[in-house]
Amino acid sequence: MLAGELYVAADPELGAANMRKRRLVHAINTMDYDRLDERMALFRELFAELGEGSFVEAPFNCDYGSNTRIGRNFYANMDCIFLDVAPITIGDNVFFGPRVGLYTPYHPIDAEVRNEAMEGGLPITIGSDVWFGGNVIVCPGVTIGDDVVIGAGSVVTKDIPSHSVAVGNPCRVIREIGERDREYWQSKAAEYRAWKATQA
Repeated sequence: MLAGELYVAADPELGAANMRKRRLVHAINTMDYDRLDERMALFRELFAELGEGSFVEAPFNCDYGSNTRIGRNFYANMDCIFLDVAPITIGDNVFFGPRVGLYTPYHPIDAEVRNEAMEGGLPITIGSDVWFGGNVIVCPGVTIGDDVVIGAGSVVTKDIPSHSVAVGNPCRVIREIGERDREYWQSKAAEYRAWKATQA
């Protein structure tokens, strides 16, 4: 499965891994909301890796969790779904809007093979300093670079290069992120900091 080859999910080892996930996700999604530290401890148990400063809102779901590695300062808003039959790797300082879907599974085009319950998966890799709007879907085998913004509702079917803004279905790069963007947003941040200082 992790090699990207066809497999059948009705396997005792995969069933046990999926049941582990179900128990953890059920506890995460039914826990009182203000038990934040306990919930994040369960997320750390669920994922192969979850970096310092990361936070995932409930409800959340995934296939296994154990095939997902996430860096530092990650934030995922509610209703995200990570189908990690293949590895999902997420860098540092990545922010997801609500209902983001990372879908590594693929299914055969040929109906006869598909009807034998064969499926596969291809890894998804997301760099650092990335922001997804709500309802973004990332398809199997996609790599997204560093310093990328993906617009809300986009369906990402192909790789997205670093330092770009991409939107649409299928998702396409519409422009690069450059120095003018940095200058504009740094000035806006400076205005906020100056205002905040007057509130002390």
